[in-house]
Amino acid sequence: MKVLIVANNKPGQFSPFVLEQVNALRKLGVEFDFFGVDGKGFSGYLSNFIPLKKKIQEFHPDLIHAHYGLSGFLANLQRSLPVITTFHGSDIHSKGMNIKISKSTANFSSYNIFVSKWLLDLSGYKGGEQSVIPCGVDTTTFHPIKRNEAREQLGWRCDQKYILFAGAFNNEVKNSALAKAATSLIPKAELIELRGYEREQVNLAMNAANCLLMTSHREGSPVVIKEALACGTPIVSVDVGDVKEVIEGVRQCYIADYDANDIADKLQQAISFRGKTNGPQRIVDLGLSNDIIAHKILEIYKHVLELSK
Repeated sequence: MKVLIVANNKPGQFSPFVLEQVNALRKLGVEFDFFGVDGKGFSGYLSNFIPLKKKIQEFHPDLIHAHYGLSGFLANLQRSLPVITTFHGSDIHSKGMNIKISKSTANFSSYNIFVSKWLLDLSGYKGGEQSVIPCGVDTTTFHPIKRNEAREQLGWRCDQKYILFAGAFNNEVKNSALAKAATSLIPKAELIELRGYEREQVNLAMNAANCLLMTSHREGSPVVIKEALACGTPIVSVDVGDVKEVIEGVRQCYIADYDANDIADKLQQAISFRGKTNGPQRIVDLGLSNDIIAHKILEIYKHVLELSK
């Protein structure tokens, strides 16, 4: 089976969760190639149609798996191959033309994957060819390490309180202003921006931090939360996407209001915890490892190909 991945590759690389999902599927015998979309918005994606057709002629895939609504829109402009579109969040809960195009894309795709039930409901899609399948976590990369060992490798101080922010400070959706306001209420606490790290370094940062903090305005099914769970790292998050459901029952993981004082209170509780959470077991219980997710997606590939005969 040959599958062409269509996704945005700005800035010059594909999202880690896309690559890690592909790697898990390759272990199951699926052959992949990539088409990286170069451009923004409706017109930017539209300009990629001819290069996409050329890639299809070169690779001869059996189907296309597009990530995000606009990539799905582009992939569906050709009608010779079945298209599976995975909707990750910003494509559905964004504003303006993007959300209209994404919703229409769902109607043209052979199959749609939504990373959370909340996202499916928000999309308004009523078709039968769909599943809710979150992106998994690479448990070979993300696993528990003793905090001081991780800090030593990163050069972090052992006596400092480190709060790992779930994203880049300049990403408006991540709402770093609220995170900074809450962190300022905690003595000797430093907020670390999760940006510019290699994947192995992200694992170290997860393990080195006292907790992970998410204050996003909008999310679908954030992979960073699952990565923190896999590391046994305490989590404080606002009620966004499927976070509340995913962290349910995990000790030292808290849902906070969009309020700096409430977040600070929850952070103090998380920081006071010295050990590891039962997050790794939660990943197992929910079946959120990439290997398990890959088997589910492979079944969808087979189903779509059978329908297309």
